[in-house]
Amino acid sequence: MDGNAIVVVGSQFGDEGKGKIVDTLSDNADIVARYQGGGNAGHTIVANGKTFKLHLLPSGVVRGKRSLICAGVVVDPRILCAEIDELSALGIVVGPSVLGIDVRTHVIFPWHQALEAASGSGKKIGTTGKGIGPAYEDAAARTGLRFGELIDSQGLVARLREIAPSKQRLIQGVYASGVDDGGAPEMDVEKIISAYSPLGTLLAPFACDTSHEINSALRGGKRVLFEGAQGTFLDKEFGTYPFVTSSHPIAGGACTGAGVGPTAISEVHGVVKAYTTRVGAGPFPTELADGVGELITQKGREFGTTTGRRRRVGWLDACLLRRSCELNGFTCIHITKLDILGGIGKLKVATSYALPDGAVTDIAPADTELLEKAIPNYEELDGIPDFSGEEWRAAVDGGKGNGFNALPANALAYVRRIEGILGVPAASVSVGPGREEIIRAKD
Repeated sequence: MDGNAIVVVGSQFGDEGKGKIVDTLSDNADIVARYQGGGNAGHTIVANGKTFKLHLLPSGVVRGKRSLICAGVVVDPRILCAEIDELSALGIVVGPSVLGIDVRTHVIFPWHQALEAASGSGKKIGTTGKGIGPAYEDAAARTGLRFGELIDSQGLVARLREIAPSKQRLIQGVYASGVDDGGAPEMDVEKIISAYSPLGTLLAPFACDTSHEINSALRGGKRVLFEGAQGTFLDKEFGTYPFVTSSHPIAGGACTGAGVGPTAISEVHGVVKAYTTRVGAGPFPTELADGVGELITQKGREFGTTTGRRRRVGWLDACLLRRSCELNGFTCIHITKLDILGGIGKLKVATSYALPDGAVTDIAPADTELLEKAIPNYEELDGIPDFSGEEWRAAVDGGKGNGFNALPANALAYVRRIEGILGVPAASVSVGPGREEIIRAKD
């Protein structure tokens, strides 16, 4: 293929700042395609003094780029329509010329949220409770409804009347098992039909075959940007199972979720937060439960875009990042939120783990229980100055001619150390929330 295809992947546990990176890279893209996840994602974009918080829509819609929701995504049409309306209120019109939704995309219904709540699995793992997992379960079991059925008004009514009673029985069975103390919610099929039929009508103009559109665009020399949600270690196969999401955030997920061959991918960009965060339960070897962790939490505003939940915070973990490089094949990385580390004193990077049997490894073990017991060995680096916003902006201005050399010396040393450990060059460093607060390696 003659076109250019870039996949943007979160290298850690999500919340790395992918939306901002996709937003900047979309300047040179013809298409931005979301390939997995659902309304559980939270992408924050700051543009022209406005903050946009997206959950389902690809980040490209803010720039009016052709934006595609591919077959690997699960769509809650209620969330999607609400997002479209919210952007419209901010002056951004998301019409069919901008947004396309694959007819094979699976749709989330009220029973998916009810099943997630009833099972209690979301509480244990720390999911957003939006029914993402049960929707993917239906897709795997071949019992789900897809977007093409949602927009077929007559067919939708028949399918809902066929499916809803069995879902009601399943929900009642789960609640009756005593997992949840509340009563089972009623799946009133007529109410669901009344709610979803108009949504199908509203969204019908967006229906398309995103796989064919992307492949045709690449054959025509176009540039496609694939946007992942969550992060590498939430991948359902290669993440910290069972504390994972229900899809494939890793780079390979772009191929299966968007319907393109692996040879179509030109570059894979990893987004690396300058420290580590994760939401919910699961192993976190470098977690900080002290004053430094609290300082980073407050400075970095580490609270979830989707749920508002407090994120767990820790030092940068090179052992996880080495594994991430293996899983994704990064051609470059983008380091975000470097400014948050300013003024906290000496910095630490976990470069190896001590395991229970006395062995030392420099890469995260595949076994989740073993990772839970791993003790990080740290390399210490000199701290970064506590620059003001104006001082960081001055560094950004200086970077337009000098690249990373415009960074304070210790900040530059931190970036170079990350590059050296991973053997992957950094393409950019973010020192603030805005798209203009980025220093590029080759400006």
